[in-house]
Amino acid sequence: MKLPFKVDLTGKTVVVTGAGGVLCSSFSKALAQCGAKVALLDINKEAAGKYAEDIRAAGGVGRAYECDVLDRGSVEAVHRRVAEDFGKCDILLNGAGGNNPRATTTKEYYFEGDLDRDIVTFFNLDPKGVEFVFNLNFLGTLIPTQVFAQDMLGRKSCCIVNVSSMNAYTPLTKIPAYSGAKAAISNFTQWLAVHFSREGIRVNAIAPGFFVTIQNEKLLFNEDGTPTPRTNKILAGTPMGRFGKSEELYGALLYLVSEEAASFVTGIVIPVDGGFSAYSGV
Repeated sequence: MKLPFKVDLTGKTVVVTGAGGVLCSSFSKALAQCGAKVALLDINKEAAGKYAEDIRAAGGVGRAYECDVLDRGSVEAVHRRVAEDFGKCDILLNGAGGNNPRATTTKEYYFEGDLDRDIVTFFNLDPKGVEFVFNLNFLGTLIPTQVFAQDMLGRKSCCIVNVSSMNAYTPLTKIPAYSGAKAAISNFTQWLAVHFSREGIRVNAIAPGFFVTIQNEKLLFNEDGTPTPRTNKILAGTPMGRFGKSEELYGALLYLVSEEAASFVTGIVIPVDGGFSAYSGV
């Protein structure tokens, strides 16, 4: 795996949540390649374990941990194990999150008569589904930060990187809960940056545009591999005309975790979106 540039993270302990997913597993590998000891946290330990094995096979240091980011007890237990295995956390990457079908409307727009159809409209969205999405994204960032950021107090060169989304800027159709939750992540990133500024803990976020992941693959492609109508709309709204590749997020990530490059950078959200946020559609 080739990095656009390297930063020296030798001796640093990095904790990555959601590390069993496409993007955060890729982040984990990139950070390990820079010399970090990487703790890959995911509720699916098997998925995270596969990527930890990849890191070790490449000569890096990585270990998988089963962790439910919505359960403080689970996070605290993993925190103790990571401290024993690797030492105190220097860098926390909050990548756990996602959407849920119960918080997704069937159609992009409401039309007369939709209430009488057997579809999910705004009016019958499952509150529990919406709650789950908000909790997974917001509390799933807040709780690991409460636990692991304690390691950073009184120490130098520590930072937190959150994963926001282009949804945070302008909400996408059909997914109101996910859009709102990611907006909360961007806002929370700014709040944390101010709150921890006197401790020297930098807090920033990356807002990926459209990348193909396990979670959204079925929304983007039909079973025969052809693009769905939603994919066509996404690409039409992305000036570069394609989906991003996970390695195209490395530059922003490595910049934000580098104390040498970004020592005076805190409270920002960097879009990596192929121009999506700049395009008006005309």
